[in-house]
Amino acid sequence: MTIRRKLTGLFTVTSLLLAMSASQVAQQPAQQSAKITISPQSVVIPIELVNRHIIVKVIVRNSRPLSFVLDTGDQFAIINLDLAKELGLNLQGRVSMEGAGAQVSTGSFVIGASFTIPGFEGFSQPISMALPIGHMAPLMGRDFDGIIGSELIRQFVLELDYQRMMITFHDKDKFVYAGTGETIPIQLDRGHPIIEARITPLGSEPIKGKFVLDIGSSGALALYSPFVTERHLLAPGIKTIKAFGAGAGGDISGRIGRVKELTIGKFKIRNPLTLFSQDTKGAFASPALAGNIGAQITSRFKLFFDYGHERIIFEPNANLAAPFDRAFSGLRIKADGRDYRTFRITNVLEDSPASEAGLIPNDIIISIDGTPAASVTLTKLNEMFERQMTYKLVVRRGDKTLHVTLTPRRLV
Repeated sequence: MTIRRKLTGLFTVTSLLLAMSASQVAQQPAQQSAKITISPQSVVIPIELVNRHIIVKVIVRNSRPLSFVLDTGDQFAIINLDLAKELGLNLQGRVSMEGAGAQVSTGSFVIGASFTIPGFEGFSQPISMALPIGHMAPLMGRDFDGIIGSELIRQFVLELDYQRMMITFHDKDKFVYAGTGETIPIQLDRGHPIIEARITPLGSEPIKGKFVLDIGSSGALALYSPFVTERHLLAPGIKTIKAFGAGAGGDISGRIGRVKELTIGKFKIRNPLTLFSQDTKGAFASPALAGNIGAQITSRFKLFFDYGHERIIFEPNANLAAPFDRAFSGLRIKADGRDYRTFRITNVLEDSPASEAGLIPNDIIISIDGTPAASVTLTKLNEMFERQMTYKLVVRRGDKTLHVTLTPRRLV
């Protein structure tokens, strides 16, 4: 038996989104139920942000602490297929995975295994599937062991606080919100929260649409290719650059530019960076939705995910009005090696600071301003290259060592 799932995502503008229909769930091998005990006090768990992805530490059986991405675009708990085999998990059946890009890969259902969260006494939840997602670890710059999503979130009111780097699990039957945020209604589509929002393209009137609210996407706003085509959003004269991205289904095709405004309820986000998808297959070619709202938007709020009442509460933080003024280096970099500290250039954008500096694919960055590259993480390196500063790089190209000056700048 082979069942197809959809894992829509890309890196740099990254989403990890899993869709499963009700009929497909019925065909899944039987699983044990989640066991949850929540104390009268809410449970607070620290998180990490890695290239704008929320990392939660979990344990599977007696494993080392594993890094799972918390993703509202995912439904079931997923573990990396290679890790599942290493841990000796019971794998049965076949499940096909497709996502952003055109490739399809195959994994298995997981039987009789659960994950726990350190610091959350009494909690465990089944792992549903093992999928080949480990290849995305070099684009995150660290181990990428799995994904958890709506099957976890829906059992609580989950409070996500980007500024304090915490998630809080509230008892969904006792939670009462008393803050100053705005409640936004949602529809749950196979576990994915769908909200209504408006975009205002440059030089055009506002357009309503339905969007996945996707904390698993490291981007700001992604518009799907049928919506882009129907609304003529890539009209001549709109300044864009080629998008670099890859996900479960391989590389994505699109342009990065801006819209004038994104409106969610009463909140107006001005000039957000926007991916205009040109994919012909995969999730970002879906005609069902206008697009995807990612972490560069959601991180401007404290969010309360209350799936039981079909709502998300948006409480703005100090970053709500911050400009989208990031610079672009024109580089796409992955982290090689067991410690993910060998930084290899995989793509160079034409007519960008990187191409002007003479950088090419397969160059390895050895140092930045005299600091060994191996002393920083890929997250830190990407953050540095989003600033409009000049960097002195030492680069290895084959058996040669080159000294390069790179000055990222705003391109759109």
